Amino acid sequence: MFRNTSQPSRKEKEEKEWLGVSFRPENFIPGLVIGFIFGLLMDLAKPIQASNAAKRINPLSSKKNSHPQRLSSADADEDIKMVLVVRQDLKMGQGKIASQCAHAATGIYAELIQSQRSLLRKWELTGQAKIVVTCKNQQEMNKLKEAAESIGLPTFVVADAGRTQVSSGSKTVLAIGPGNISAIDSVTGKLRLL
Repeated sequence: MFRNTSQPSRKEKEEKEWLGVSFRPENFIPGLVIGFIFGLLMDLAKPIQASNAAKRINPLSSKKNSHPQRLSSADADEDIKMVLVVRQDLKMGQGKIASQCAHAATGIYAELIQSQRSLLRKWELTGQAKIVVTCKNQQEMNKLKEAAESIGLPTFVVADAGRTQVSSGSKTVLAIGPGNISAIDSVTGKLRLL
């Protein structure tokens, strides 16, 4: 029996229709996006679940040590924050201060993404608290930086490019943290809020 090869068989037509309905680009892209978001949410839930499981297994693990720790192993029970210290003596405008604080926050983030991802992750999951305070001048900023580094807090200093309000190379903002609130407050707790 001869079959006409130019006409698709009934079976071939059914397969083509099934493929045509099940795989269409307009269905694939939203599905891919939804799958990506679902996977991301699952990844974010894992550290929270693991942390809760660890507390159930070992209730003593949540107790604070009586001696200070380096920030690389931030205390799991204490919230963390970042403090941005702005020099008063430069007399920067509000917009300039805002952009310099953004430089400080992104600068320290870029440095820590390489070395302390778990600290950044905790900071992100707890709201990314940022506090802006002022210091008098460069000398006070230097002392704050040294004090923060001496107890293991990460720091980053913004050196301005000098295109607008301050001269090139001026140290405008010091970022301290993210770190445990008690550790950061031991360095910056007495500074005035901006």
